[in-house]
Amino acid sequence: MTTENLTFSDLALSPAVLSAVTKVGYEVPSPIQAAAIPALLDGKDIVGLAQTGTGKTAAFALPMLSQVDVTKSHTQILVLAPTRELAIQVAEAFQRYASEMPGFHVLPIYGGQDMRGQLRQLKRGAQVVVGTPGRVMDHLRRGSLDLSKLTNLVLDEADEMLRMGFIDDVSWILEHTPATRQTALFSATMPKEIRRVATTYLRNPEEIRIANESKTGANIEQVYWMVSGTNKLDALTRILEVEPFDAIIMFVRTKTATVELAEKLEARGYSAAAINGDMNQQLRERTIERLKNKKLDILIATDVAARGIDVERVSHVINYDIPYDSEAYVHRIGRTGRAGRSGKAILFVAPREKRLLYSIEKATSQRIEAMKLPSGDTITAARVDQFLQGITDVLESDQDMSFFDELLGNYCREKEIEPEQLAMAMAYLLQKDRPLQVKLADIKPDPVREKRERGDRGERPERRSRAPEQGMKRFRIEVGRTHGARPGDIVGAIANEAGLQSRQIGQIKLFDSFSTLDLPEDMAAPMAQKIASIHVRGQVLSLSEDRGPARKGGGSFKPKGKKKKFANK
Repeated sequence: MTTENLTFSDLALSPAVLSAVTKVGYEVPSPIQAAAIPALLDGKDIVGLAQTGTGKTAAFALPMLSQVDVTKSHTQILVLAPTRELAIQVAEAFQRYASEMPGFHVLPIYGGQDMRGQLRQLKRGAQVVVGTPGRVMDHLRRGSLDLSKLTNLVLDEADEMLRMGFIDDVSWILEHTPATRQTALFSATMPKEIRRVATTYLRNPEEIRIANESKTGANIEQVYWMVSGTNKLDALTRILEVEPFDAIIMFVRTKTATVELAEKLEARGYSAAAINGDMNQQLRERTIERLKNKKLDILIATDVAARGIDVERVSHVINYDIPYDSEAYVHRIGRTGRAGRSGKAILFVAPREKRLLYSIEKATSQRIEAMKLPSGDTITAARVDQFLQGITDVLESDQDMSFFDELLGNYCREKEIEPEQLAMAMAYLLQKDRPLQVKLADIKPDPVREKRERGDRGERPERRSRAPEQGMKRFRIEVGRTHGARPGDIVGAIANEAGLQSRQIGQIKLFDSFSTLDLPEDMAAPMAQKIASIHVRGQVLSLSEDRGPARKGGGSFKPKGKKKKFANK
């Protein structure tokens, strides 16, 4: 059987895992999954060279879960991840894929999280632990994490761990795991340090390379909306009100969602239909034919069901659910912009899915611009234009209007009213069920990515930080928004690598190229020097005392007088 025709049921996954995969709505494995799952089920170590966003989490989670013994509570799988965000994301994926496995527990552990809670949960037991290197080391030193019965270990985004300075920590952890474990290493690139780890700690690994062919058409405008403050369906309806589309293919992750969304759009007056893997070929072809013949305007589809669809009038692709795989994104938006025509792709991104957005941008080497949700005024203008255009079309048509001319003329004379008054009353009646005037609250853009979205269109003012709490002092570190840093990254790195408790870290304020944070006033010099040498998002923190307020807009920092620097010794 060729990889192209492979399904998850062909991969010898356990019945419980296969049931969860079906429930999630996955239909066919991605290239990395098709290659990695059989190798891992055969007990081989693997090195997977693939970009983020190719579906690699399922590539290791599904086969490893198929071999987990849920009757035993000890840690059987350890996944090392470079950041707390990835650790949480991977842990959630394991939970999703193990939804049909009673007694299963997964635990994410990372810096910046209450240590006491982690200790309690580790004592209760978790078959899968997903953690950042620093926090895993903390627990190993404490003896709170027992890896003596570990059967599987995953190094996820190994090159990112190298970039963040964790590779020695990874090697230390590997030394504290059983030599009999099965190991999977995933990395987008293979620098010599990662190759050394693979050679030293993996046993005759099978190397799997997935080529990055994620290129999107230059004639396709790509935008995203950060899901925030508004129901997705309401937001979609707003967009459909103002987008001048001919036909749309809308993508969701599951077969169930295609039917549900089609029904909801039809209830709102749109000509929509679902297409998914449960439909027979005859019904599928008939639905596509309706789209071609303009008897249908919106098609809601899964990735598999949309394969091979080539309809010239498709002007828009809407990713109602963001794909986990950047290749899937490229294939999706390729349904528009055909035959040299222009097209538009709109992507809905939930806040917790930002990482997938970054992965798509990285894989396609193309920035996706943020869009603002249409306001009430914008929708009102669109409805008014549509209303007036309808009147113009009727007046310019060959329709015989003599009956209405006589009817309404008589009415005006009998009631002694002007034609304008009659027109107002009739306009009101026509729009009563769908008012022309729309009042809606505007949605603010995502603040974390506002810098990127703004480009060169000016700077926004920063809110003033409150003064440090008693016993705390404000410091400056050389990492900020433009480096992709978040408060959790900073807290996690300092807690993991300097041994400072998260409760000892005060207010953190992110600017464009640097940040400020509050630390204990009586902090010893060796601790300050340790923090100064920590890497976050590839940047050395270079801790220094903050001696002045940041100017509005961030990115500029002029201290009053000399700035005391903690040397990296």
